[in-house]
Amino acid sequence: MNLKIYKDIKVIAFDADDTLWANETYFRDAEQEFATILSKYQSKIKIDNELFNKEIENLKLYGYGVKGFVLSMLESALEISNYQINQEDIGKILNIGKAMLDKPIKLLDDIELVLQSLQTNYKVILATKGDLLDQERKLEKSGLLKYFHHVEVMSDKKAINYLKLIACLDIKPNELLMIGNSLKSDVLPLIEIGAEAIHIPFHTTWIHEEISELEKSLIDYKTVLNIKEVLTLF
Repeated sequence: MNLKIYKDIKVIAFDADDTLWANETYFRDAEQEFATILSKYQSKIKIDNELFNKEIENLKLYGYGVKGFVLSMLESALEISNYQINQEDIGKILNIGKAMLDKPIKLLDDIELVLQSLQTNYKVILATKGDLLDQERKLEKSGLLKYFHHVEVMSDKKAINYLKLIACLDIKPNELLMIGNSLKSDVLPLIEIGAEAIHIPFHTTWIHEEISELEKSLIDYKTVLNIKEVLTLF
């Protein structure tokens, strides 16, 4: 792909989880702990599949984030154990969630350098999805709040959600550039509405955020291997 020149861009939006700081690895660790607790009832593969299906089923009720994940773990545990799981194990599952919410914020390399550089010429905002309280907590702990002109915690990241954000910012779609790790959430809907997107892969991605090779081939976007490369595109 030829190098894009982002000459019309006025607002640069950053995703949060796995773009600014590590997040998905905590979910993988939690899934492993959950499977260990439930190992007396089913195989790990079966437990992983049941939990994933429950998460997807519950997205419309709980949305994204740790709290919805914990509720899905509890519901899955009851079903996998045929409602035989004991109180101690229920407590362990709740503690998995509490530990996730208390994880330290580990900024990814060069994030602060890039934010500091871009804010001199662009309006830099945060556009993420998930639980509002949890995302506010992580942003506060990260020390990055000072770099963002606007913070938007979205219930989902589909084209309609981004159009609402654009209307709120009073800009045109082609004046928005989104930077994030998810092709499904941070790239595909932006291209759909006529905005720009840069993909920065993270080493692990939730299955629900993956798209097919055909979908990848049909969209025009830039991929960089690390956040610092973004600065070379302007």
